[in-house]
This record gives sequence, C-alpha cells and structure tokens, in this order.
Amino acid sequence: MKTAILSLACAASLILAGCADMTDDQERQVGGALIGGSLGLITAKALGADNDWVAVTTLAGAAAGALVARNTATGQCAYARGDGTYYRAPCR
Repeated sequence: MKTAILSLACAASLILAGCADMTDDQERQVGGALIGGSLGLITAKALGADNDWVAVTTLAGAAAGALVARNTATGQCAYARGDGTYYRAPCR
C-alpha cells in the first residue's frame, strides 16, 4: 500500500511540474478534461458498466470536457446548419 501511495504522489508531482508553462486556455482545457473524465468514470461505475464501457465513458467525458472548456474560453459555439455543415457564432 505504501508503494502505491508513493508512486501516485511521484506521478502527481511530475504532472504538476509539466503544467508550469501552460497558458490559461490550456489550463482550462486540462481542467475540463479532468472533470469530464471523472464524471464519465463515476457515471459508468454507478450504472454498473463493465471495464470496457468504463474506459469508453471516461475518454468520452474527457474529450467533451476539453471541448466545452475550449468553447467557453472563446465565447464561440458551433451550430449545425442542417445540411451537414456547421458555423460559429457567439453562444446564446
């Protein structure tokens, strides 16, 4: 147990050291990815999904969280035209 905790602490310190030179937008995207991935993981576990679905929902949540964070940073949203194309405009 001590080895696992020590390994986790070392990994966390290395990850935090890599975040030192990030811009505000990059920090917002990483935060969104962490929150989205966590919510995907919690949801899958709460619904009793198998390990494959847990991995899929965690990755999908992380991707969605990063994209939401990116959109809120620019104030622009993507809207569908209905013919398969999209356009950007200020979020409503």
